[in-house]
Amino acid sequence: MQTTLVGDLENAVRRRPATLAGNESIAAAVSISALRSDSSLPLVIEPGSTNIDLIDWISSNREELEKHLLDAGGILFRGFAIDSIEQFQGLTEAASGHLLDYTYRSTPRHVVSGKIYTSTEYPPHQTIPLHNENSYTRNWPMKIWFFSRVVAATGGETPIADSRRVYQRIPHGVRERFERSGLMYVRNYGSGFDLPWQEVFQTTDWSEVETYCVASGIEFEWLPDDRLRTRQRCQAVVTHPLTGEMVWFNQAHLFHVSRLPEEVRAAIWTIFSEEDLPRNVYYGDGRAIDADDLDAICEAYEQEKIVFPWQTGDVLLLDNMLAAHARNPFTGPRQVVVGMAEPFDEMRSRN
Repeated sequence: MQTTLVGDLENAVRRRPATLAGNESIAAAVSISALRSDSSLPLVIEPGSTNIDLIDWISSNREELEKHLLDAGGILFRGFAIDSIEQFQGLTEAASGHLLDYTYRSTPRHVVSGKIYTSTEYPPHQTIPLHNENSYTRNWPMKIWFFSRVVAATGGETPIADSRRVYQRIPHGVRERFERSGLMYVRNYGSGFDLPWQEVFQTTDWSEVETYCVASGIEFEWLPDDRLRTRQRCQAVVTHPLTGEMVWFNQAHLFHVSRLPEEVRAAIWTIFSEEDLPRNVYYGDGRAIDADDLDAICEAYEQEKIVFPWQTGDVLLLDNMLAAHARNPFTGPRQVVVGMAEPFDEMRSRN
């Protein structure tokens, strides 16, 4: 059941004093709150006074902050007067080091500044389902940061969910089929639908695309009219490298053709054969995935979804393996920007 937190958040918060780095002055510097009574996701960190500099505070408490993040999966920094892209970038770099480029793209984004990007630029009436960033491939950022610079007039929340709880909630039979077989994502570029390969790979050079594909375990096939087809076998679930916990970590419910709106799906099938669909996903051995299984996965996400209203200046940090994120439809101007950090390469982790 979807839980939406509106109105007075204080009623949903159980406050406790922060005890960070064993320093009493630091303990008084911030308060740490549970946003919900039934979940630690997200923790809320707020300043204890108006003169707290969040960048300095994080720089002094990175180790303890990491412990909180691994436990909760996400942290919401609220009330720290972050009001510019430059401040946000400085904050992310203080906490997570160098930021990452958005490579092997799946959705449209643009650079705002440096390596800070717009959030996915889908039309405002559309919902973006819960997902973990880049979980359709074999390398991904461990950390993803969000900054709410302009709050929408209505809607526009960024729902989140604990990927550990999603994994546990998915029916055992469904989970076992995905775990055993893994997934194969098939993408076709150059048809005029979805992103062109030049945007996905951020190059116009065929050889650079081929080099990236070989290094990433992606099969590729150049087709007539400057089209490209790729196939990549990926994980359905993964073990978090630091906590040892199993998490649901894939985008089958986003890539599968059955997830398209009915009218769009009907039109797509009149234009493309199955092998030429702009994107689709199969089990790792090429077998079809039952749409009923995807319904069960979507229901698990829905049951675990946590929704809260953005406030101007909010900064949300997620462990990208432990927490999924989404976007609700909205009206009016909205600006939520994103930074990604700490690369993880699944292929290298096996060696």
